[in-house]
Amino acid sequence: MTLIEKEIPTSKKVSTRHDWTIEEIVGFLEMPLMDLLWQAQKIHREANPGYKVQLASLLSVKTGGCEEDCAYCPQSIHNSSDVSGQPVLDVQPVLEKARLAKEAGADRFCMGWAWREIRDGAAFNSMLEMVSGVRDLGLEACVTAGMLTDNQASRLADAGLTAYNHNLDTSPEHYGEIITTRTYQERLETLERVRMHGIHICCGGIIGMGESISDRASLLKILASLKPHPESVPINSLVAVEGTPLEDSLPVDSLEVVRMVATARILMPSTRVRLSAGRESLSREAQILCFQAGADSIFYGDTLLTTSNPEVAADRELLSQAGVDITSIVDDL
Repeated sequence: MTLIEKEIPTSKKVSTRHDWTIEEIVGFLEMPLMDLLWQAQKIHREANPGYKVQLASLLSVKTGGCEEDCAYCPQSIHNSSDVSGQPVLDVQPVLEKARLAKEAGADRFCMGWAWREIRDGAAFNSMLEMVSGVRDLGLEACVTAGMLTDNQASRLADAGLTAYNHNLDTSPEHYGEIITTRTYQERLETLERVRMHGIHICCGGIIGMGESISDRASLLKILASLKPHPESVPINSLVAVEGTPLEDSLPVDSLEVVRMVATARILMPSTRVRLSAGRESLSREAQILCFQAGADSIFYGDTLLTTSNPEVAADRELLSQAGVDITSIVDDL
């Protein structure tokens, strides 16, 4: 056993808060980086003993043709980048992808539908079959498919759904600059509906869309005010895609990603902080800093919905060189 291992606590002793202020969060985001990393490190080691990263795989089941006008999204019918026209995947091919993801080391299999909202019918019935089949494989099952009704949430819970992803994307103050077809309140109501039916919440945001530091703090404040905290918070960096309104956005500074990860870890000690979209643009060293800052999950595989993702072999080498364990942590739900 190494000295580092001896110093890692074996129980969770970190207190949880839901009343962080914007000023406090801005203070973390603007803190000298070494001090911020130290604060995040202490909390991460206490709340999540050891360096263990969950591998999640994400598959686009229904791609493109979405009615929402999200300025960052190549799947919106409002953007010339719309990638519709691809066939919707059937149940068995999706379950085969899930089986291959498990063989490659993934613990969570996430499935995405480019919908504004779930509609009842054959497609939803297929979704329920996919969720049940993924759980039967021994994987966590996550779905992202827009808004949903109480009845749909109940049926997803009965099928064994582990988590529902529904990102807030940015702050309420900046939201209108990015999306006009769905309100912020509708997003919050979707999260409440999911939680009410016992499904874990996966909810995060995107940086690099012209927001201010205060906007980033506002987003994190809302996430940290949820009771309980979201079980997972994806930290995404904008992938500027040609044909979207944000196509000319400048790349996100990698240290800004590190700061978001570290601050999310401080605010939400036991939440799984997922290093998500935009990871391909991060250097190996920047990704290791994110692990040090508190990231304990990555999306794993060749694609992340419609944008590229680092390859499996490269990810395994990175985690090995960083001394990060790949661990099986499937929830027993």
